[in-house]
Amino acid sequence: MKQEKIEIALTGDRPTGPLHLGHYVGSLVNRIQMQDKYKQYVMLADLQALTDNAGNPAKVYDNVLEVALDYLAVGIDPKKTTIFIQSMVPQIAEITMYYMNLVTVGRLERNPTVKTEIKLRGFGKSIPVGFLVYPVSQAADITFVKATLVPVGADQLPMIEQTNEIVRAFNRIYKTDVLVEAKAIIPQVSRLVGI
Repeated sequence: MKQEKIEIALTGDRPTGPLHLGHYVGSLVNRIQMQDKYKQYVMLADLQALTDNAGNPAKVYDNVLEVALDYLAVGIDPKKTTIFIQSMVPQIAEITMYYMNLVTVGRLERNPTVKTEIKLRGFGKSIPVGFLVYPVSQAADITFVKATLVPVGADQLPMIEQTNEIVRAFNRIYKTDVLVEAKAIIPQVSRLVGI
């Protein structure tokens, strides 16, 4: 008898402020629906939030609980969805370190999402290393829970492709199939005009 494949979804937010209507329409509604269809993990990405908030860690720290409460308030059910704080799982940082050996600096610099974000933040040539390796960290988040589905905005598609490149490199180098590729799920409503 063939076992049915369980789809695993991973999504999350950088806790840099309270969630708003745009979050609700763009992602929270989908998470509420997905918790009944898939095994779902929702991550409070506090470490990733520090990549461009290192000078103000209190901003991140103060918003972790706020965002978690927002999740509960909109109907994300902790009996159906595992909600976790990224920094509380040290294995994610460890996996990130291993994955950094599978990616070149040039490939990270060519990632369209990273290039756009570097411009938006005005980093110029002073790019924090943590920010540059953000795609590697995201790959660790995704593969840590063996996510097969990752709801993201269209601007994040290059990040998912880079995750899958890391998965293929890891499996090829270590002659295994332990890591699985993830599929991006693009929400029907990605942004509200004016938000």
